[in-house]
Amino acid sequence: MAEQIQRRKLYQEVLDRLMARITSGEIAPGDQFPSERELMEFYGVGRVAVREALQELARSGIVEISHGERARVMVPTAHLLIEQIAEGARHLLRMQPETLAHLKDARLFLEVGMVRQAAEKATPDDVQHLRERLSAHQASLSTLDQFLKRDMEFHREIARISGNPIFPAIVEALFGWASEYYHTIVRAPGAESLTLAEHQRIIDAIAQGNAEEAAQAMTDHLTRASDLYRQAGL
Repeated sequence: MAEQIQRRKLYQEVLDRLMARITSGEIAPGDQFPSERELMEFYGVGRVAVREALQELARSGIVEISHGERARVMVPTAHLLIEQIAEGARHLLRMQPETLAHLKDARLFLEVGMVRQAAEKATPDDVQHLRERLSAHQASLSTLDQFLKRDMEFHREIARISGNPIFPAIVEALFGWASEYYHTIVRAPGAESLTLAEHQRIIDAIAQGNAEEAAQAMTDHLTRASDLYRQAGL
């Protein structure tokens, strides 16, 4: 059976050529592209093709388009990469709520591994930073949004201590994707005090360099949170 050749839109050809210039390093991260007019003349295409190609690159998080300025190649970061899929992840959770169970399993797997590494690598300064996070968390008890934010910051600090620069972005993303569900359970009776006590146990294990105890403390913490999800019907 003959394989048909698919016709491509003009902007896709421009897109391929722009990507080739980025990949080769001709246009490096942080550099601006030539103006739209220069690109039109260089490729012999109209403004629509150039703009659609640039917008596609922007949607992919490869370039940044600011009003009144030429498009600029983004400096790649783990946070930027995760942020690019954030809205899609939230949409998936809204459309397929059963995906939340998979998200919770992924969080448990990742954070238990992270806290093991944190216990093995933490310096006295790292432990002090965790204690400061816990103090800020305790001070936010009267404000729901701030309590959730401080909760995320505590877990993000553990991810940072683990030493992998991708982990903090992943932790923040996991919180962001499921944030609307956290609002439902965070005010469960006794939830706040339990959360703070569990965080203290995690800090103690990290301070002692006890990876196994840290992993168990994190497992108990996140499993208890999952139980609250179930009680809330999530």
